[in-house]
Amino acid sequence: MNQRVFSIVTIIIFASSILSSQYYNDYIGAGHDRGVTVRSSSSSGTSLAAHTINGEGLDANKMAASRFLFQSSFGADIEEIAELAETLDYEGWINNQFSQPTSLLLPKLWETDARARVIFAAENDGEYFGPYALHFQYAWWDNNYKAPDQLRHRIAYALSQIVVISINSQLGDYGEGLASFYDILVRNALGNYEDILQEITIDPNMGFYLSHLQNPKTDNELGIRPDENFAREIMQLFSIGLYELNNDGSRKVDGNGDFIPTYDNTDIQELAKVFTGLKGGEWSADALTYVNPGAPVDFDAGIDNINREVPMQMQESQHEPGPKTIIGDYTIPGGQTGMEDIQQAVSHLFNHPNVGPFIARRLIQQLIKSNPSPGYIDRVARSFNDNGSGIRGDMKAVVKAILLDQEARDCAEINNPTSGKLKEPIMRYTQFLHAIPGDVPDGYYWNNGYDYLNDTRQLPLVAPSVFNFYLPDHQPVGDFVDQDLVAPEFQIHNSQSAIGYLNQAHKWTSWKALFWDWFESTPAAVTDLSSYYAMSEDPETLINHFNVLLVHGRLSEETRANIKNALTQIPMVWDNSRELRTELCLYLIMISPDYVVIK
Repeated sequence: MNQRVFSIVTIIIFASSILSSQYYNDYIGAGHDRGVTVRSSSSSGTSLAAHTINGEGLDANKMAASRFLFQSSFGADIEEIAELAETLDYEGWINNQFSQPTSLLLPKLWETDARARVIFAAENDGEYFGPYALHFQYAWWDNNYKAPDQLRHRIAYALSQIVVISINSQLGDYGEGLASFYDILVRNALGNYEDILQEITIDPNMGFYLSHLQNPKTDNELGIRPDENFAREIMQLFSIGLYELNNDGSRKVDGNGDFIPTYDNTDIQELAKVFTGLKGGEWSADALTYVNPGAPVDFDAGIDNINREVPMQMQESQHEPGPKTIIGDYTIPGGQTGMEDIQQAVSHLFNHPNVGPFIARRLIQQLIKSNPSPGYIDRVARSFNDNGSGIRGDMKAVVKAILLDQEARDCAEINNPTSGKLKEPIMRYTQFLHAIPGDVPDGYYWNNGYDYLNDTRQLPLVAPSVFNFYLPDHQPVGDFVDQDLVAPEFQIHNSQSAIGYLNQAHKWTSWKALFWDWFESTPAAVTDLSSYYAMSEDPETLINHFNVLLVHGRLSEETRANIKNALTQIPMVWDNSRELRTELCLYLIMISPDYVVIK
């Protein structure tokens, strides 16, 4: 509605209120067009001119709901968007998600593994291998699509890029170990961050990945020192970071104006002593074929011989004795058990004042924007420090603070040039899967993901190192550096992955192949675009629908005009004109900068 029409309508309504004090619920604009015929100049035969007065043309709430659901889940279909748009009760939606039952990954992994064994036996004569990384991907994608607790899984996925293990190690052979570790994040995504730190510390998969499984005590005669890998990374990457922080995430400085390190090499060496003596908690099923089931697990039993689903145990004879002085001159007394040392050290790290702003910034970057303001970080960190009831590390309070903050919700932030982030490849993929109807004949999302990984350089738990797919402070050369802004996801966005993503979007839309089975011979799921064909007769209608569904109302006039021009080049005279228009429109939306950047 232009300004002139808006002014006239305002005057009419104001004048009506003066002439009569009677209140009417039935008037033009009250939400219907009963008894009113609205004509337009459209000749397409599918004109929706009536929407100009019946309320259906007002998409602002749907756009806001679409944006929120992308930030808080893996994507939504148009029905879910419309339902939330009726109230825009974001906190109510979050509370409802808090109450959903937890959908764990490990049971799903064993379920898909059992199904895969049956299919494999029917189609092959060879020996079945699994579960391994392939079956983890099957379970992750199936759970991603079907789980009702979408918020929990969205936070777990964000945490998996902060507290990192990777298939790019021998762990790739152990799907149940990957799923068991991931379930630590799923269970505690809406729990407490201290529990995450405590549990990942004694998880055998993390123990293997960061080498504190079988970490021995000091032996001067043999020249053995405790491995320092996990001690360094739990500080640098999982809790406090490299430099002391103010609560708003800015770095503290000393009297010379220099940044203040949070720890030094001595702190790493002392903390490494804490993480000694850990061994497997149980023998693996394979090992029990030649080991007495009642025998204790040997300290030298490796990841291949232990149960990857069971926490590590302490072998006191291999734990470094005596006191250990760690960061902040905090001394862990001697004479305790090894597990008491670990619990005390991790709790000390968790209570460091850096943890709130450090984790706040990382989660905001994952969910909302790459460059949160100091005020945003401070508000979220305060929720981490105290949930309002004196509890520190409450993830529910943190999640609410992130998703409901003014920088996440206010429309003004959409136009802020420093706001927003590049959608990482996985989130582009999951949004499409959730938004667009698909047909899954077998009932399972057999997504091996390898094709997508090769094209876009990303797949769950396939980071190239403990530093994740990209660094939180990555700055592409150019304007980002000049304006002192970061853009983490651009670290895996290059000429190869950019073209690879275009090819993937083409497969989803034109080939209608959502993903492939383990033989990569036939699609295991296909896109069903038939529900959009009728809309394609009017390009504006089709574009508007996808604008709400996928772009959260952010299509620029330039992008819209380019897509409309492309669609009108396909005349409505062919048998497959509707199908071609729909495929092309969806493809151009998916590869547009308006889609791949979330504001």
